[in-house]
Amino acid sequence: SRRLTEVAATGFTPILLSPFDAELFGHWWFEGPHFLEAFFRRIASAPGSLHLSTPREFLQQHLAQQIVQPSASSWGEHGFSGVWLNEQNAWIYPLLHAATRRMTELARAERETTDALTERALRQAARELLLAKSSDWAFLLKTQTAPEYAAGRTREHLKCFMRLDEQLRAKKIDEIFLAECEERAPIFPNLDWRYYL
Repeated sequence: SRRLTEVAATGFTPILLSPFDAELFGHWWFEGPHFLEAFFRRIASAPGSLHLSTPREFLQQHLAQQIVQPSASSWGEHGFSGVWLNEQNAWIYPLLHAATRRMTELARAERETTDALTERALRQAARELLLAKSSDWAFLLKTQTAPEYAAGRTREHLKCFMRLDEQLRAKKIDEIFLAECEERAPIFPNLDWRYYL
């Protein structure tokens, strides 16, 4: 609070950002939600001390901001990405990179499509690719917590992606297979495959 006051005295409106990995609430940090509730209640009961905001709201109200490039780091062991790239999981990245290139090619080739079935297949292909890229799989491979499961999930999502990719390129979409994929992975219902353009 003192540091924020010092910064504010210079004429600059400071913001204190406090990101949390919500996946850890109730998992590793059991009291996390209770702590945050108590914190928000205390701020609300002391008007003028701090104003709660989102980064978007802050930037909309303070247009002139310095642009910075954050250093590459992570919450992983030693603060770098070694947990996600090491001997146990390095094999997944050439496959993921190749699939990403193929998804980009598909998005470019189909950018003007209005065909509903093609749209569904592209959305599912993007969904399968995102699921294959889940950082949990590389993490589980490194920690050897559930390496067979993690490898299987990575391979399964890539296999579904590749099959959809082949069908889209051949303009022969198997609607039964597509429906099975959609039912098995109904996440991100409004995913915009055009992000890959």
